[in-house]
Amino acid sequence: MKFKKFITATAVALSMMLSLSAVAADTIKVGVLHSLSGTMAISETTLKDTVLMMIEEQNKKGGLLGKKLEAVVVDPASNWPLFAEKTRELLTKEKVDVIFGCWTSVSRKSVLPVIEELNGLLFYPVQYEGEESSKNVFYTGAAPNQQAVPAVDYLMNELEVERWVLAGTDYVYPRTTNKILEAYLIAKGVAPADIMINYTPFGHSDWQSIVADVKKFGSTGKKTAVVSTINGDANIPFYKELGNQGISAEDIPVVAFSVGEEELSGLDTGPLVGHLAAWNYFQSVESDENEAFIKKWKKFAGKKRVTNDPMEATYIGFNMWAQAVEKAGTTEVDTVEQAMIGITTPNLTGGVAVMNSNHHLSKPVLIGEIQDDGQIETVWETNGTVIGDAWSDHLSSSRNLISDWTAPVSCGNFNTKTAKCSGQNF
Repeated sequence: MKFKKFITATAVALSMMLSLSAVAADTIKVGVLHSLSGTMAISETTLKDTVLMMIEEQNKKGGLLGKKLEAVVVDPASNWPLFAEKTRELLTKEKVDVIFGCWTSVSRKSVLPVIEELNGLLFYPVQYEGEESSKNVFYTGAAPNQQAVPAVDYLMNELEVERWVLAGTDYVYPRTTNKILEAYLIAKGVAPADIMINYTPFGHSDWQSIVADVKKFGSTGKKTAVVSTINGDANIPFYKELGNQGISAEDIPVVAFSVGEEELSGLDTGPLVGHLAAWNYFQSVESDENEAFIKKWKKFAGKKRVTNDPMEATYIGFNMWAQAVEKAGTTEVDTVEQAMIGITTPNLTGGVAVMNSNHHLSKPVLIGEIQDDGQIETVWETNGTVIGDAWSDHLSSSRNLISDWTAPVSCGNFNTKTAKCSGQNF
């Protein structure tokens, strides 16, 4: 009798496990890897909400492949090693089919070896420094040739800037981007003495002496501008200190690569009016697609919520992934990766986004002025879209490199002079 009870209990337990497994198999799991606490929460929380909105919308359409999408949200808490730990958890424990996440390049660099080791799929939605291409990552934010370099060209050609302050947070994205910009400026004839470079830690709050140095640097009679790769909540005291020391956009304009509508929301924008931002999308853009997106966003998140560029990159990436899954008939990473190449989807500026064979998008470039209502008004834009370049033409170490994940090249680091691919993935 005891043996029969044991067999019965085992059968019931096995049946329950199989039933739970079947339920799990009926959903497609989407990992959401964004900081919901810490210094980067000011920027990343909105991207978590964007993915949740996209999942809800996709489920209303019937999901994908006849299955509902299920969000698995984790909080890496602006802790870069924790990003890697949470990624491993998403892939091994939660068995997610795709991950949308990261903001800073240091978080992406932390995640990259885990994604490649476990053959996961990451959609990275924020501008970055380039100098990377992985088979397991789709870069839907801007490469330097889609943001940083055009911004410098605008300042040089339109505002006649001659002296340059490259100010950034002390990590890989600002340092690599500024290395590219410094080389670019020198190649354009700018003297090294007319370039000032400064780095501060995440969350830096005491800007008095740094802003004083910027003011002094800009007092020589040559038009001076700040190119800002300052990230996270350090931007708030930085702009306040500019106002405190009487530095206006007319005196020393700042062009920011990480300040958008979300960061401006709820701030006293007085000290920021007239300063610039370089992105590939602004909420103020007029298009039918953008109007519909804003309407959906405010209905989902609340009337006071704004949209911004990394949200559009998330929106594009999610829609492309959904198309690729349907095209491939599976969520299997290697098949979806190849199905992604060549996928197109409407962007929010009225054009079409294309996923190129180097895992980077074709995107328009916009320069905008910050307004007193926290919105950003476009003052300059490219004529059409620009293909993202994984490897900079302005660095000797990478100007001969290309990324192409289609045959016969099929690698992210192909040297056009030696006709060899260096490294397995990047």
